[in-house]
Amino acid sequence: MEDEAGRGCVCGLKTVGVGSFGDGEGGAGAGRLFRVEPGHSAAFVLEQATLLMGCAQQLTLDASIEQEGASSWAAHFLIGMAKALVEDLAHSLPSST
Repeated sequence: MEDEAGRGCVCGLKTVGVGSFGDGEGGAGAGRLFRVEPGHSAAFVLEQATLLMGCAQQLTLDASIEQEGASSWAAHFLIGMAKALVEDLAHSLPSST
């Protein structure tokens, strides 16, 4: 999917509900605590992922200056959520084969 200028286009792509984050109660092999809901547009998902990563960037800066562990953990969780959003959207991309 490309637009007229040859750039990648995310038009019509939607989440499929496979992106997840956070180990479940039983640990890493258990069901995930958070899962992306299917049906959200790519533009919305990318906007939300960008916002999460921007917050995480600020938290990591604060943590490095203040030597504060809570900010590091908050950034870790935000980045995991942003990653789940992008991974979910990647599953809806058409196969190039």
